[in-house]
Amino acid sequence: MLELASLDGIRIVLALGMLGIACTSDIKKREISDIIWIVFGAIAAVLIPFSANMSDQLFKIGIAMIVAPITIIIWRFGLFGGADAFALIVLAGLVPNVSLTHGTITPFTTLTNAVLLSIVPMLVNVIRNVALLASHHDIFEGFNESKKKKALAMFIGYRAANPKFGFSIEQKQGKYKKLNMSLQHAEYAEFCTKKDTWITPGIPYMIFIAAGFVIQLTYGDVIFSAFNIFMN
Repeated sequence: MLELASLDGIRIVLALGMLGIACTSDIKKREISDIIWIVFGAIAAVLIPFSANMSDQLFKIGIAMIVAPITIIIWRFGLFGGADAFALIVLAGLVPNVSLTHGTITPFTTLTNAVLLSIVPMLVNVIRNVALLASHHDIFEGFNESKKKKALAMFIGYRAANPKFGFSIEQKQGKYKKLNMSLQHAEYAEFCTKKDTWITPGIPYMIFIAAGFVIQLTYGDVIFSAFNIFMN
């Protein structure tokens, strides 16, 4: 167990502080200032000479930075925002593969943990939609869609009376409504303002990244650990 008074402990506290500030801003404003990444990236650089073994620390950071090109590609494809990519890159420099446990850690652990956690809203959507169907609410009123597409929609969204911070997946075609579940770019998609419409919730991905990092600290890599258990 790491001592919080150690340099790694200081790095962890700084990383948690950075993610806390970023999450708060993302939840309130749905935007995060680049100043956060500049400040904490600079702090990460300043801390390097204070390492017990600077060459070893630089090697760890170099390995952790493997995540950088992957996150940039994901960002460019619009699967999450630029702030999410920058957060992961700064974490790689500030707390490279750090954990409070002896669990398995890889350069991608925070990201893979976040991806796994991002499935939770889908389960919430399904529960919400099934509950409404069970109470005889016609959540697909006016739609001309296949059962398979409706089933998929129940995972990725729900019918919102007054949507807020959500992206529309409904469109009008003639006298019927259709479901549009094509990929929306996280940087450019606009929030839906139409009432009583199907949306996919725009949950800040920074929350999943922060939670993924906390799991890394307290447990390790969930997917990698599950794979090891399965293989053994």
